[in-house]
Amino acid sequence: MRISGSDTCELIAFTIGEQEFCVEVMAVREIRGWTPATPLPHSPDYVCGMINLRGVVLPVMDMSLRLGMAATVPSPRHVIIVIHVAGQLIGLLVDAVSDIVTVSSGEIQPAPDVSKEMDRDFILGIIPIEGRMVCLIQLNALFGAIESEAA
Repeated sequence: MRISGSDTCELIAFTIGEQEFCVEVMAVREIRGWTPATPLPHSPDYVCGMINLRGVVLPVMDMSLRLGMAATVPSPRHVIIVIHVAGQLIGLLVDAVSDIVTVSSGEIQPAPDVSKEMDRDFILGIIPIEGRMVCLIQLNALFGAIESEAA
């Protein structure tokens, strides 16, 4: 499995509850502390609201809720990972950023078939790192699902 056409890639790992996930570093624009979000009427339940980031208004998504887990109760300890995907900036609310890792495409294992179809669409693969299992999030699939729900 290849990521962005190369044999290795850098990933930023983050935690949601007891689980670890990661996204490609190249999609990350910044990591910032939790900022209270202004609710957005008629938005999906996993959208916490909108924040103003230096003059740019962007939605903040509760990654826990988006991935089918319990809703996050944000606190000053939470972080927002600002990503650029499909031409837009989106904030991902997560518990904490844990690591930056470099992996080869051969280390990425396919997602198991036991998860729901929606989860398999979002999970590009599983990476065993130092005795833990980290799920690689496919941001384009996640964003595509957001667009279709908003339509």
